[in-house]
Amino acid sequence: MKKLFYLLFVALVLLLAACNSDSDTSGEAEGGDSSGDDGGESAGKVEIFSWWTGAGEEDGLLALIDLFEEKHPDIEVENAAVAGGAGTNAKAVLATRMQGNDPPSTFQVHGGEELNKSWVAADKMEPLNDLYEENEWMDKFPEELIDLVSQDDNIYSVPVNIHRGNVFFYNMAVFEEHGIEVPTNFDEFFEAADALQEAGVVPVALGDKESWTATQVFENILLGVLGPDDYKKLFAGEIGFDDDRVVEAAEIFGKMLDYVNEDHASRNWQDSAQLVANGEAAMINMGDWAKGYFANDLDLKTNEDFGYFPFPATDDSFTIITDTFGLPKGVENTDEVKEFLTVLGSVEGQDAFNPLKGSIPARVDADPSKYDEYGTDAMEDFKNSRLVPSLAHGSAASEGFLTKANQAVNIFVTQRDVDNLIQALTNAAGEM
Repeated sequence: MKKLFYLLFVALVLLLAACNSDSDTSGEAEGGDSSGDDGGESAGKVEIFSWWTGAGEEDGLLALIDLFEEKHPDIEVENAAVAGGAGTNAKAVLATRMQGNDPPSTFQVHGGEELNKSWVAADKMEPLNDLYEENEWMDKFPEELIDLVSQDDNIYSVPVNIHRGNVFFYNMAVFEEHGIEVPTNFDEFFEAADALQEAGVVPVALGDKESWTATQVFENILLGVLGPDDYKKLFAGEIGFDDDRVVEAAEIFGKMLDYVNEDHASRNWQDSAQLVANGEAAMINMGDWAKGYFANDLDLKTNEDFGYFPFPATDDSFTIITDTFGLPKGVENTDEVKEFLTVLGSVEGQDAFNPLKGSIPARVDADPSKYDEYGTDAMEDFKNSRLVPSLAHGSAASEGFLTKANQAVNIFVTQRDVDNLIQALTNAAGEM
């Protein structure tokens, strides 16, 4: 019954995306005719569909393409990246093409339920078990990561990168000036927040103009309260959202919101990160793409101008966001696509892509010398921590549940009503 629901949900998403894409002329122009007029891919060509068009991410993708073309000069590569909306435009174009039986050769998708409860559940993806076996990958990616890209004993995509979501970045000068120690649990965190607030510094920067940033904070509090095993059980439906520990997490979330900047609703995450860079705020919970923003865009030095620490009470866990690529059903150039996926999943491919993207490799045997101090620390944590999926970034639950969770969190940020938040999440749980 649940599988039938997933299939009906995906069909609805595809229909809505088809309607939306008619009004998104810029996205349609960028992605609409990328496979030519013949309605399918021809042999000797690979179309790579993504939303990587910004600085860093585009550089990483182009380096990966250069490496592939060097190894396979006989295979033409089409970079079919669609800009805008943190992937929103690209996902709409992709849904239209998949509905019209015109899939790209391969496309970017977050590992976890964004992959499994949409494209796999809709029977749109080919399994890649043979590719993993041929390349001896089963011990090169962590088991919990392979689980994120698998369904019913079949593996459906290849992870190219890893971002961590349960990280706080902080202004080292602000911490030093006010004698703040890095907190390891919630009690220490709120002691530090009180000291900073009394000194006239905003303790926590938040920019929730887009609601996922607040959802990310809440998911990390859930992880800290529940621990990795029960966090996973929560999103597997084995623990209810009315559990006392979820209520406790909501209460901690409400308390943490007492320490954020007043203009949080008008800022995006970059705007809020600038508060930390300027010393107006002390710290920010953000995925480690913020490290790239601090270092590359704002020219700050890691472990001199800004530092980092795991979200309180989550030191041994790693909230994972992974970009992956698979093999859609119906493409004609299967061999060429598998050649690309082989390069993408190789040590050489991951080490060409990730240093430029600002992420770390999904493989555990990549070359640490190619990464900065934050990267090597994150790689070590990735190897030794429990991996858990991110709700805010589409891995822990279905798109339908995530939409309702974002709405519930957005209302909570404004109203601080714990009972309403718990009830809204409980009501939405059937869509996980």
